[in-house]
Amino acid sequence: MSLLTHVLACLFGMGSWVAINGMWVELPLVVPEIPEGWYLPSYLTVLIQMANIGPLFITLMHRFRPGALDERPVIYCIVGLGIIATFLLAFFWRHTVALGGSMHSVPLLVLSFLLSVVDCTSSVTFLPFMMRLRPQYLTTYFAGEGLSGLVPALVALIQGVGIVHCRNATLIDSMNITDGNTSMAGSGELEAIYQPARFSTQVFFIFLSAMMVVCLVAFILLNHHPSVARERNNDLYYSGDLDRGKKEQGLSLHAQTPEQKPMLGPLDSVKREPRSSFGRGTYSSLEVLFIFLVLAWVNALTNAVLPSVQSYSCLPYGNKAYHLAATMAAVANPVACFIAMFVPIRSLFFMGFLTMLGTGFGAYIMAMAALSPCPLLVHSTSGTAVIVLAWILFVLSLSYVKVIIGVILRDEGHSALVWCGAVVQLGSMVGALSMFPLVSVYGLFKSGDACNTKCPM
Repeated sequence: MSLLTHVLACLFGMGSWVAINGMWVELPLVVPEIPEGWYLPSYLTVLIQMANIGPLFITLMHRFRPGALDERPVIYCIVGLGIIATFLLAFFWRHTVALGGSMHSVPLLVLSFLLSVVDCTSSVTFLPFMMRLRPQYLTTYFAGEGLSGLVPALVALIQGVGIVHCRNATLIDSMNITDGNTSMAGSGELEAIYQPARFSTQVFFIFLSAMMVVCLVAFILLNHHPSVARERNNDLYYSGDLDRGKKEQGLSLHAQTPEQKPMLGPLDSVKREPRSSFGRGTYSSLEVLFIFLVLAWVNALTNAVLPSVQSYSCLPYGNKAYHLAATMAAVANPVACFIAMFVPIRSLFFMGFLTMLGTGFGAYIMAMAALSPCPLLVHSTSGTAVIVLAWILFVLSLSYVKVIIGVILRDEGHSALVWCGAVVQLGSMVGALSMFPLVSVYGLFKSGDACNTKCPM
C-alpha cells in the first residue's frame, strides 16, 4: 500500500465536513456579534436539512440513470464552492441586511446554506469516488472524515473559544454617598468571564477555506498522481470506453457482476446464487435492511441527537469537563477508524452488539442531559470521569460500526456506497428534526449557570 495514497485519502476525507463542523465550534464567538444570537444554532439545523436536496438529487440520478453521473466533476464543483463560501464567510459573516423592519445576518445564513450543500453532498459523492481505489483506503478516508471534526475543534481550543473563568463579583445592593465617601453592601456571587480569543473569527474562517483547498489538492492528486494510479482498481471507471454508462450499469443496485456467472459447473453456480438483488447479493434482503437500519440509527445518534444535548450533559460538571468530553470524543472517531483498519470484524451479530452498547452509553448521556443542571454525581470527580468516558465510548463504538458498514457496502459495489451516503444523510436528518422541537421549541433541557448553579448534595 502507498503511504502517499493513504495521506491523500485522509486529507480528502477531512474536507467532507470540515466547514460545517468549523461553524459549530466557532458559534460562541459568532453568536454575540450577530442579531440572531443563540437562535443561530436552530437556523443552522434547518439550513443543513434543507441542504439535503443535494444528496437527494445525486441519489435519484444513480437510481434512475445508473452510470450517467460521474462523481468527479460534482466533487470539483462542491469543493470549489466550499473554498469560495468559507473565504467569503471570513469577510461577510458580521454583515447584516434589513428585512421586515429588523436586521438579519443574511450573508452568514446564505453562505452557511451553501456550505451545508457542500458537506451534505459529499456524503454521496466522496464515498462512491473511493470505489476507484483499493478497499484499504476506504478506512483511511473514514479516519479523515473523523478528523474533519477534530481538527477544527483543536484549532478552536487553541483560539480559546468558550473558555470560562469564574471570579468573585460584588453586587451593589446599595450605595450611599455621604461627604464624598462611598459604602457598598454586596453578596459574594461568582460571575462567568469568557477568555478573549487569541485570534479572530475571520482568521478561523480563512483557516477553514485553506482546509478546503487542501481537500481539493488531495482530490486532484488522487486523480492524477502516478503513485496513486498504481493503487486504483482496474475497473470500469478509467476504461474510457464510449459505452461506459452501460458498463457502470453493472454496478447498479439490481445488476450482477460477471463473477456471479457460473464458471465451474452447476454446483458452483448454486453456491454463487445471489441472496438478494442488492449489490453482489452477498447479503439477504433482511440483512441488507438490518445494515441500513443500523446505519441510519447510528448516524442519527452521532450526528444529531447526542450532539444537540452535549452541552447539557457536560457543562453541569464544569467547563473543563465539557471541553475534555468534546475533544476526546472527537479523537475517538479517527481512533475507531484505525482500529477498524487493523481489526475489521464484519460480523452482523458483533455489529448489532456494538450498536446496542453504544446506544446504552448514549442513553446515559441523554439521561444526564435531561437531569441538567443537576445530573448524577454532579459534585464529584467520579461524575466528571464517567460522563467523559461515556462520550468517548459512545463515539468509539458507533464510529467503528459506521466504518465497518462502509467497508461492507464498499464490497457490494458503487451503488451500495451511494445508498450508504444517502442513508447517512437520512438518519442525520431524522435525528435533527426529532431533536429540534425538544431542544429549541419546547425547551425540555435546562442549562445551568457556568459558575452559580447550586444542586443538593
